[in-house]
Amino acid sequence: MAHKPTIYKVELQLVDMNRDIYTSCKLTLALHPSETQERMMIRLMAFGLNFHDDLQFSRGLSATDEPDVWECSLDGQVNHWIEVGQATPERIRKAVSRSPKVSLYAFGREADIWWSRAQEAFKDLPRVAVWQFNTEQSSKLSDLLERTVSITMTITDNEIYLNKDEQQLTLGFTRLL
Repeated sequence: MAHKPTIYKVELQLVDMNRDIYTSCKLTLALHPSETQERMMIRLMAFGLNFHDDLQFSRGLSATDEPDVWECSLDGQVNHWIEVGQATPERIRKAVSRSPKVSLYAFGREADIWWSRAQEAFKDLPRVAVWQFNTEQSSKLSDLLERTVSITMTITDNEIYLNKDEQQLTLGFTRLL
């Protein structure tokens, strides 16, 4: 019998100083049985960094033909394809063929090795932005997680400040491409 996803309810207070966005979102995130809590939180960070009224989580790991997060128009066109992790150049090439804007958010201990091997292939792809989260900081993201949680996410320059009750966490990110 297949394991079912674990459901998390997140109230996200978003303050994006870079784009002058101040909003609140009630989100439902499904943690796939093969997904780590850190990866799910990175999906939440990608959502906040790219917030748009039409942005939504896809079916995730269970749908190989969809990104982790995407912005779709009312007619079903993909306007922004957002991947999390260490995607292959082939997967991102496919995303470029389906969307005018593609973003990839890498994280984890192996991200530097992955990028040193993949960066040449990514440089040839148009309309792709690749970002990397600070590994030491992102590994602590799951400390903020509860099944029902309220998190304030403040974005300024290349840092995210997260607050949950009395807990605070800073998460840096860098643009690789």
